[in-house]
Amino acid sequence: MRRDYIERGLEAVLRKAAKEFPAIVLTGPRQSGKTTLLRHVFGTGYRYVSLEPPEVRASAVADPKGFIEINQPPVVLEEVQYAPGLLPYVKEKVDAKRSKAGQYILTGSQNLLLMERVTESLAGRAAMLKLLPLSVRETVGTPHAVFPWEKETTGVKREKMGFKEAWHAFLRGGYPEVVADPNRDAVLWHSSYVQTYLERDVRTLRQIGDLTQFQVFLKTLASRSGQLLDLTEVSRDLGIAVNTVKAWLSVLEATFQIVILRPYHVNVGKRLVRTPKVYFTDVGTLCYLVGLRDYSHAMNSPMNGAIFETVVFSEILKTLLSRGLEPSIYFWRTSTGMEVDFIIEAAGKLIPIEVKNISTAKPEMAAGITAFQKDYGNKAAEGYVVNWGDTYLALAPKVKAMPFWVF
Repeated sequence: MRRDYIERGLEAVLRKAAKEFPAIVLTGPRQSGKTTLLRHVFGTGYRYVSLEPPEVRASAVADPKGFIEINQPPVVLEEVQYAPGLLPYVKEKVDAKRSKAGQYILTGSQNLLLMERVTESLAGRAAMLKLLPLSVRETVGTPHAVFPWEKETTGVKREKMGFKEAWHAFLRGGYPEVVADPNRDAVLWHSSYVQTYLERDVRTLRQIGDLTQFQVFLKTLASRSGQLLDLTEVSRDLGIAVNTVKAWLSVLEATFQIVILRPYHVNVGKRLVRTPKVYFTDVGTLCYLVGLRDYSHAMNSPMNGAIFETVVFSEILKTLLSRGLEPSIYFWRTSTGMEVDFIIEAAGKLIPIEVKNISTAKPEMAAGITAFQKDYGNKAAEGYVVNWGDTYLALAPKVKAMPFWVF
């Protein structure tokens, strides 16, 4: 059955921001649900003006001051990166009534172009929020469920899916249109999404003549999800310059398709890996790009570990972003190969998390976390090995096996 609306974790943060800031900037990839969320939270209290139609965009670019005068607050200006010249005039309006909250809501699906202008024009005047595709918590109707290292205050617990049901959901991904309608052809949707993304966002951000080569780059990157990202290796495999790889990565980051995960390397006297990792923000996009078309193929493919790791990473990222926070997530790896998949910096502690695509966790799986805890002492908190098991299990004095549906 199709769902008309799926509750988002960001709703309460949006309401609070609209009472405390003159402006809100809400960014995120295309089709992540920004407009739907705003209409649900604010209803008819705002006018909605999209800058994507060419005629509206032309009007805003030609006469930005007049455009702002016509579109008086409270107003939502969607895809404002198409007319960044509006921002100084939004700043003027905001400064004239600085104490009045909730005047403007600006949305955008291209982070870099928008953020540069926002920093110049609206620093200190706008709440900066991000909306990525649905988290698993949001998909199953428990957007406010906490993480195991947090104090339980909401009384909300994660709901469990069956193993096959979970992989079916991973394959479809978290974009609201696909999640809301179980009968929607997910492969066709992702195919259309990628093509639209290439035509609109990629060409807007970079003068890329050969979109076919960029699409090959996108698929190459997907096959490396969760791995160390060697730019020289990617450059050699595709026959393009390293600087081109860097430029194209910046496009994917700016449009929220990927996250580059940096290593945690506070000096503790060890040689640590400095090369970053790459993760896709939507596991459905990842599955589509690597050619997975049904859940049984996905759950049994050589990519299954990377897919599950991507799911856990995106769950951490999306849940923290839905609280209005800027997540501090890293990974840890020594030159000798000892590693921890994710290190989360929260409340002055470092929380180590390992991900294992397995149903029975074993004590040896805690080795990386134990080594990290030894190196970082009291700053390192209890660690977790997230897996497909059904119960908590102590793997070491400060390491627990954690079922994915509890995590």
